[in-house]
Amino acid sequence: MGLDIDVRHRLGDFSLEARFASEGHLTALFGRSGAGKTSLVNVVAGLIRPDHGRVLVDGETLVDTAAGIFVPKHRRRVGYVFQEGRLFPHLSVRQNLRYGEWFAPRDRRYATLDQVVELLGIAALLDRRPGALSGGEKQRVAIGRALLASPRLLLLDEPLASLDEARKQEILPYIERLRDVTKIPIVYVSHSVAEVSRLATMVVVLSEGKIAAAGPTAKIMGRL
Repeated sequence: MGLDIDVRHRLGDFSLEARFASEGHLTALFGRSGAGKTSLVNVVAGLIRPDHGRVLVDGETLVDTAAGIFVPKHRRRVGYVFQEGRLFPHLSVRQNLRYGEWFAPRDRRYATLDQVVELLGIAALLDRRPGALSGGEKQRVAIGRALLASPRLLLLDEPLASLDEARKQEILPYIERLRDVTKIPIVYVSHSVAEVSRLATMVVVLSEGKIAAAGPTAKIMGRL
Protein backbone atom coordinates (compact mmCIF):
# COMPACT_ATOMS: atom_id res chain seq x y z
CA MET A 1 0.00 0.00 0.00
CA GLY A 2 1.50 3.30 -1.07
CA LEU A 3 1.35 6.90 0.08
CA ASP A 4 1.71 9.69 -2.47
CA ILE A 5 1.91 13.31 -1.28
CA ASP A 6 2.37 16.55 -3.21
CA VAL A 7 1.07 19.53 -1.25
CA ARG A 8 1.67 23.23 -0.62
CA HIS A 9 0.13 25.12 2.24
CA ARG A 10 0.66 28.39 4.07
CA LEU A 11 0.10 28.79 7.82
CA GLY A 12 0.73 32.43 8.71
CA ASP A 13 4.42 33.06 8.07
CA PHE A 14 5.12 29.32 7.69
CA SER A 15 5.09 27.69 4.27
CA LEU A 16 4.82 23.91 3.81
CA GLU A 17 5.95 22.32 0.54
CA ALA A 18 6.15 18.52 0.51
CA ARG A 19 6.36 16.03 -2.31
CA PHE A 20 7.26 12.35 -1.87
CA ALA A 21 6.00 8.83 -2.41
CA SER A 22 6.35 5.88 -0.05
CA GLU A 23 5.63 2.20 -0.63
CA GLY A 24 4.37 1.70 2.91
CA HIS A 25 5.97 -0.09 5.88
CA LEU A 26 7.15 2.66 8.27
CA THR A 27 7.90 6.08 6.83
CA ALA A 28 9.52 8.49 9.29
CA LEU A 29 9.04 12.24 9.05
CA PHE A 30 12.25 13.46 10.63
CA GLY A 31 13.36 16.98 11.55
CA ARG A 32 13.63 19.58 14.27
CA SER A 33 10.64 21.04 16.08
CA GLY A 34 8.86 23.49 13.80
CA ALA A 35 10.06 21.80 10.61
CA GLY A 36 6.51 21.05 9.49
CA LYS A 37 6.20 17.38 10.45
CA THR A 38 2.95 17.62 12.37
CA SER A 39 1.43 20.01 9.82
CA LEU A 40 2.11 17.47 7.09
CA VAL A 41 0.59 14.64 9.15
CA ASN A 42 -2.48 16.81 9.78
CA VAL A 43 -2.87 17.27 6.02
CA VAL A 44 -2.89 13.48 5.59
CA ALA A 45 -5.34 13.05 8.48
CA GLY A 46 -7.73 15.64 7.06
CA LEU A 47 -7.27 18.13 9.90
CA ILE A 48 -5.76 20.67 7.48
CA ARG A 49 -7.10 21.37 4.00
CA PRO A 50 -4.02 22.26 1.91
CA ASP A 51 -4.01 25.28 -0.36
CA HIS A 52 -2.72 23.23 -3.30
CA GLY A 53 -1.90 19.62 -4.12
CA ARG A 54 -3.03 16.07 -3.60
CA VAL A 55 -2.81 13.13 -1.20
CA LEU A 56 -3.31 9.52 -2.29
CA VAL A 57 -3.39 6.39 -0.13
CA ASP A 58 -3.20 3.06 -1.96
CA GLY A 59 -4.17 4.84 -5.16
CA GLU A 60 -7.31 6.41 -3.67
CA THR A 61 -7.45 10.19 -3.74
CA LEU A 62 -8.08 11.80 -0.37
CA VAL A 63 -7.19 15.32 -1.50
CA ASP A 64 -6.97 16.87 -4.94
CA THR A 65 -7.40 20.63 -4.86
CA ALA A 66 -7.45 20.92 -8.65
CA ALA A 67 -10.37 18.49 -8.85
CA GLY A 68 -12.12 19.85 -5.76
CA ILE A 69 -11.72 16.59 -3.83
CA PHE A 70 -11.39 16.66 -0.04
CA VAL A 71 -12.46 13.49 1.77
CA PRO A 72 -13.63 14.34 5.33
CA LYS A 73 -11.38 13.05 8.11
CA HIS A 74 -13.99 10.62 9.47
CA ARG A 75 -14.17 8.87 6.08
CA ARG A 76 -10.44 8.48 5.50
CA ARG A 77 -9.92 5.40 7.68
CA VAL A 78 -6.72 6.89 9.06
CA GLY A 79 -5.67 6.08 12.63
CA TYR A 80 -3.98 8.91 14.52
CA VAL A 81 -1.98 8.53 17.76
CA PHE A 82 -0.81 11.74 19.42
CA GLN A 83 2.07 12.48 21.80
CA GLU A 84 -0.30 11.93 24.72
CA GLY A 85 -2.56 8.90 24.51
CA ARG A 86 -5.75 10.99 24.98
CA LEU A 87 -7.58 8.06 26.53
CA PHE A 88 -10.98 8.54 28.14
CA PRO A 89 -10.21 8.64 31.88
CA HIS A 90 -13.67 7.43 32.96
CA LEU A 91 -13.50 4.29 30.79
CA SER A 92 -11.55 1.10 31.37
CA VAL A 93 -8.81 0.04 28.96
CA ARG A 94 -11.21 -2.48 27.41
CA GLN A 95 -13.84 0.24 26.88
CA ASN A 96 -11.27 2.61 25.41
CA LEU A 97 -10.22 -0.07 22.95
CA ARG A 98 -13.81 -0.88 22.01
CA TYR A 99 -14.40 2.80 21.27
CA GLY A 100 -12.09 2.47 18.25
CA GLU A 101 -14.41 -0.09 16.67
CA TRP A 102 -17.15 2.51 16.27
CA PHE A 103 -15.12 4.14 13.50
CA ALA A 104 -14.72 0.97 11.42
CA PRO A 105 -17.51 -0.01 9.01
CA ARG A 106 -18.51 -3.60 9.79
CA ASP A 107 -17.66 -4.84 6.31
CA ARG A 108 -14.15 -3.35 6.53
CA ARG A 109 -13.12 -4.49 10.00
CA TYR A 110 -10.00 -6.64 9.99
CA ALA A 111 -8.74 -6.19 13.56
CA THR A 112 -10.26 -7.96 16.57
CA LEU A 113 -9.89 -7.08 20.24
CA ASP A 114 -8.07 -10.33 20.99
CA GLN A 115 -5.60 -9.81 18.14
CA VAL A 116 -4.77 -6.24 19.19
CA VAL A 117 -4.46 -7.16 22.87
CA GLU A 118 -2.03 -9.97 22.04
CA LEU A 119 -0.05 -7.85 19.59
CA LEU A 120 0.50 -5.05 22.11
CA GLY A 121 0.79 -7.19 25.25
CA ILE A 122 -1.98 -5.41 27.15
CA ALA A 123 -4.13 -8.32 28.39
CA ALA A 124 -3.29 -7.54 32.03
CA LEU A 125 -4.45 -3.94 31.61
CA LEU A 126 -7.98 -4.47 30.29
CA ASP A 127 -9.86 -3.80 33.52
CA ARG A 128 -7.73 -0.84 34.63
CA ARG A 129 -8.51 2.86 34.16
CA PRO A 130 -5.99 5.11 32.34
CA GLY A 131 -5.02 6.80 35.61
CA ALA A 132 -3.50 3.50 36.79
CA LEU A 133 -1.28 3.09 33.69
CA SER A 134 2.31 4.11 33.02
CA GLY A 135 3.08 6.40 30.10
CA GLY A 136 4.21 3.50 27.94
CA GLU A 137 1.10 1.48 28.76
CA LYS A 138 -1.14 4.42 27.86
CA GLN A 139 0.53 4.73 24.47
CA ARG A 140 0.14 1.03 23.76
CA VAL A 141 -3.57 1.31 24.58
CA ALA A 142 -3.87 4.40 22.36
CA ILE A 143 -2.24 2.50 19.50
CA GLY A 144 -4.61 -0.41 20.14
CA ARG A 145 -7.63 1.88 20.00
CA ALA A 146 -6.43 3.25 16.65
CA LEU A 147 -5.88 -0.29 15.31
CA LEU A 148 -9.40 -1.37 16.27
CA ALA A 149 -10.72 1.29 13.90
CA SER A 150 -9.19 -0.98 11.19
CA PRO A 151 -7.32 1.91 9.53
CA ARG A 152 -5.63 1.61 6.17
CA LEU A 153 -2.95 4.05 7.35
CA LEU A 154 -1.60 4.73 10.86
CA LEU A 155 -0.17 8.11 11.87
CA LEU A 156 2.06 8.23 14.98
CA ASP A 157 2.95 11.80 15.94
CA GLU A 158 5.98 11.60 18.26
CA PRO A 159 4.31 8.86 20.36
CA LEU A 160 7.38 8.51 22.61
CA ALA A 161 8.14 12.20 23.12
CA SER A 162 6.54 12.40 26.57
CA LEU A 163 8.15 9.18 27.88
CA ASP A 164 11.37 8.73 29.82
CA GLU A 165 14.10 6.50 28.40
CA ALA A 166 12.97 3.38 30.28
CA ARG A 167 9.39 3.70 28.99
CA LYS A 168 10.68 4.32 25.45
CA GLN A 169 12.65 1.08 25.54
CA GLU A 170 9.52 -0.67 26.81
CA ILE A 171 7.34 0.40 23.88
CA LEU A 172 9.81 0.34 20.95
CA PRO A 173 9.60 -3.47 20.48
CA TYR A 174 5.82 -3.20 20.19
CA ILE A 175 6.10 -0.57 17.46
CA GLU A 176 8.55 -2.83 15.61
CA ARG A 177 6.06 -5.66 15.94
CA LEU A 178 3.29 -3.40 14.70
CA ARG A 179 5.40 -2.55 11.65
CA ASP A 180 6.32 -6.16 10.87
CA VAL A 181 3.16 -8.10 11.76
CA THR A 182 0.22 -5.92 10.70
CA LYS A 183 1.63 -4.64 7.39
CA ILE A 184 -0.39 -1.43 7.92
CA PRO A 185 1.59 1.47 6.46
CA ILE A 186 2.76 3.77 9.24
CA VAL A 187 3.84 7.42 9.15
CA TYR A 188 6.00 8.05 12.21
CA VAL A 189 6.89 11.60 13.28
CA SER A 190 10.10 12.01 15.29
CA HIS A 191 13.16 14.16 15.84
CA SER A 192 15.06 11.25 17.45
CA VAL A 193 17.88 9.77 15.38
CA ALA A 194 17.83 6.58 17.47
CA GLU A 195 14.09 5.99 16.98
CA VAL A 196 14.15 6.68 13.26
CA SER A 197 17.22 4.53 12.65
CA ARG A 198 15.66 1.62 14.51
CA LEU A 199 12.09 1.78 13.20
CA ALA A 200 11.93 3.39 9.77
CA THR A 201 12.14 1.73 6.37
CA MET A 202 12.05 5.15 4.66
CA VAL A 203 12.96 8.60 5.97
CA VAL A 204 11.64 11.97 4.82
CA VAL A 205 13.71 14.83 6.25
CA LEU A 206 11.86 18.12 6.72
CA SER A 207 13.56 21.46 7.26
CA GLU A 208 11.69 24.77 7.50
CA GLY A 209 8.64 23.32 5.78
CA LYS A 210 10.47 21.75 2.85
CA ILE A 211 11.80 18.28 2.15
CA ALA A 212 15.57 18.25 2.43
CA ALA A 213 16.00 14.54 1.67
CA ALA A 214 13.96 11.36 1.22
CA GLY A 215 14.90 7.75 0.72
CA PRO A 216 15.82 4.44 2.40
CA THR A 217 16.72 4.80 6.06
CA ALA A 218 20.31 3.56 5.87
CA LYS A 219 21.12 5.90 3.00
CA ILE A 220 19.49 9.01 4.50
CA MET A 221 20.63 8.54 8.09
CA GLY A 222 24.14 7.72 6.90
CA ARG A 223 24.22 10.99 4.99
CA LEU A 224 22.97 12.93 8.01
